[in-house]
Amino acid sequence: MTTAFRKIVHVDMDAFYASVEQRDDPSLRGRPVVVAWKGARSVVCAASYEARKFGVRSAMPALRAERLCPQAVFVPPDFTRYKAVSRQVREIFARHTDLIQPLSLDEAYLDVTEPKSGLPSATAVAISIRAEIRAETQLTASAGVAPNKFVAKIASDFRKPDGLFVVRPREVLDFLSPLPVERLPGVGKVMHRKLAELNIATIADLRAFDAAHLERCFGRYGKRLHELSLGIDERPVTPHQPTLQISCEDTLERDLPLSELAPHIERLAEKTWAAHAREESEHRRIARSVVLKLKTSDFRILTRTLTPAERPASARHIAEIACALRARIALPQRTHYRLVGVGLAGFVDIDSLEAQPELFRELTS
Repeated sequence: MTTAFRKIVHVDMDAFYASVEQRDDPSLRGRPVVVAWKGARSVVCAASYEARKFGVRSAMPALRAERLCPQAVFVPPDFTRYKAVSRQVREIFARHTDLIQPLSLDEAYLDVTEPKSGLPSATAVAISIRAEIRAETQLTASAGVAPNKFVAKIASDFRKPDGLFVVRPREVLDFLSPLPVERLPGVGKVMHRKLAELNIATIADLRAFDAAHLERCFGRYGKRLHELSLGIDERPVTPHQPTLQISCEDTLERDLPLSELAPHIERLAEKTWAAHAREESEHRRIARSVVLKLKTSDFRILTRTLTPAERPASARHIAEIACALRARIALPQRTHYRLVGVGLAGFVDIDSLEAQPELFRELTS
């Protein structure tokens, strides 16, 4: 079943960017705060819990957020400040374990099987971490404790905000069983609909379904779905992972031909560029290549990559390159696609790029 000897904590700061803004500006406390630049092409970086009551969510177009919550206070993001707080939080993590895998500025996996702090259990570690975060940053964090990363991440969301949820190894199957299948990674609207056609609504339904049939329907992902339904996730916590690629993808409401994908590519390019801005600000790393990912209606995955002579410098530039990459798809025109993704890859350190321009010119020769 699961790897019972691992003790994993997933820590997720509560509405992180918005909470930092409310902490630093008392006039924002208790008000719906949206961290985003205003504008037709801007997206929401974060929303306070007061704004979420109106349906405002991260990655939503800022114009839509404004329509949903006209009284929202829009605050432009300040990633330098968020990064400083994130460093404080990671210093707290490091008191307890060296096995830390950050997922972003505001969340991370920790392997506390053998905690440095000498605390008697993973639950005690999570309690201590949350208390230290509150005392030292005046912010709150939620945490999930479980035998693996997959279950810990779901658990951390169970008592948000400012909550702790523990799933012991013997409780994993019972914990997962009643959850809707859309709680599984990769199950979006379209996959949810396909599973519903098989009368699969909960993780218990998925577990009871024939594993071989799942694999015939969905390929390797069908096998992965079955493993997740059993609470199996053998991925270790892997510290110090350099960013290899940033991407955003979307499963379409209906399958579309290549000629109709441009609006979706442009929207995803906006989100990818926003994520790239955070990577550049936080780690002084920039991307050299644009990636277009497509999945056909029969689940065939295609990727095409281009490294332009000048690095991608805007969302519009990314969208133009990704749209042009469609010309490299050699499938029949009648082919339809169920998923589209736009990514940035080939990350390099800004300092290296500035110091060795000749080296990076060779990348495109």
